[in-house]
Amino acid sequence: MKHLIGVIGLGYVGLPLAIEFGKKYRVIGFDINADRVAELKRGEDRTLEADLEGMHEATKLNTVNSDLGLTFSSNPDDLKKCNIFIVTVPTPIDAYNNPDLKPLIKASEMLSKYIKNGDIVIYESTVYPGCTEEDCVPVLEKGSKMRFNVDFFCGYSPERINPGDKVNTLTKIKKITSGSTPEVAEIVDLLYNSILENGTHKAPNMKVAEAAKAVENAQRDVNISFMNELALICDRVGIDTNDVIEAAGTKWNFLKYKPGLVGGHCISVDPYYLAHKAKVLGYNPEVILSGRRVNNSVPHFIAHKVLKMMIQHDQKINHSKVLILGVTFKENCPDVRNTKVINIGKEMEDFGCEVDYLDPWANAEEVFEEYGVKLLRQLDSNVKYQAIIACVAHDNFVDIDFKKYKDQGAVIFDVKGMLDRAVVDARL
Repeated sequence: MKHLIGVIGLGYVGLPLAIEFGKKYRVIGFDINADRVAELKRGEDRTLEADLEGMHEATKLNTVNSDLGLTFSSNPDDLKKCNIFIVTVPTPIDAYNNPDLKPLIKASEMLSKYIKNGDIVIYESTVYPGCTEEDCVPVLEKGSKMRFNVDFFCGYSPERINPGDKVNTLTKIKKITSGSTPEVAEIVDLLYNSILENGTHKAPNMKVAEAAKAVENAQRDVNISFMNELALICDRVGIDTNDVIEAAGTKWNFLKYKPGLVGGHCISVDPYYLAHKAKVLGYNPEVILSGRRVNNSVPHFIAHKVLKMMIQHDQKINHSKVLILGVTFKENCPDVRNTKVINIGKEMEDFGCEVDYLDPWANAEEVFEEYGVKLLRQLDSNVKYQAIIACVAHDNFVDIDFKKYKDQGAVIFDVKGMLDRAVVDARL
């Protein structure tokens, strides 16, 4: 059977998939955002995750061989002829930290109009164990009037995209696969193996694959929360957390996690999906949620630590100028999803500070639309800052003359341990 693949959602996850599959199959990359589709048709990618050369190669194949190649579309009717659908839409949390499945359900409702007998719908979006069968399948059945595992089938292969990482890219990682029947699991496994260099791990069922995705990031979240709690303790003791980690790291089995702001689309979100499922089943997950509470407290701690240092340096708090370096959730990438940097700035503003944000990687329009914050285009050498908070270790910040600001009396807090200790007043 020839595969005609529809990739639903062309963000950080969907676009790399569409490109790689487009080199070996006929692929329709679909997104409801017409502007995004137009951008991709121009050969551009605002996420900076796409292999643009590979994208050009895959789209060019479409005009040469009818069995190969990638096309982009915002018209769902173009998905009619697909027999495999891969869903890569976001799965965020709401204001109360509950799973927000609206994008996933809407994508399933749309696909229910197009799936046919024998078709396979593969989900990559992060969910809790059982979500595919309990939440998505009923939507597919209702809209298609077909029966699950009789007329159509499902698979689950959790995304493992790490924004900004140019080493562990899609084709270089090992991927988890699964299917709703053993036969479908084999089809899904062979499909992904066709584009991966390091193969796959075929999970025994979709619930295991779903749980594995949530656990991957919940584990990192809990480990980082321990280091963040250590940072809070070290601050009270009066010692540097990084020095403690370096010393402890001399033991052969010590894992050198670092404290920091935990934002982004995975680590700060996925644990809530696992916790939600546990609560539904009558178990209160204490370790997972305690880790979340610690990590969510870090922006508050940083803001108050800086405010205290400013007072100790006889700085006036009200109307003081504060510079925050970095808005993205991690270094050297434009991803601002669920960034915790803004929380620091808002806390400083609550005390009357005037906060400037500088981030050469972030899209200024996106930041303003999402967070109501205006980014500086560049530093004004005439502006004197009372405090500088280095939040994100972008390579661009290496050239900033921190000594000048230090000599002018600025308090400098280094969240990521990226600056020369001679110019830093405190580190996380």
